[in-house]
Amino acid sequence: MAICDQCGNDYDKAFQVTRDGRTMTFDSFECAIEACAPRCAHCNTRVIGHGVEAGGAIYCCAHCSEKAGAAGLRDRA
Repeated sequence: MAICDQCGNDYDKAFQVTRDGRTMTFDSFECAIEACAPRCAHCNTRVIGHGVEAGGAIYCCAHCSEKAGAAGLRDRA
């Protein structure tokens, strides 16, 4: 069994994610998302999809980027 790096659960169906040369072990997608997904610079929600970027900041959508002052961004169609 393997220990989840996020919650500490010892689980027989754990999986690993490698990002930026670091390998982490998780027992669920929820834990992987909590550990790996960035937060929107405006509303602080986890950015699970593509999101949008401006000036080095990541936003969950074009609406949040506009509210934060970034102009001209669109959600992907």
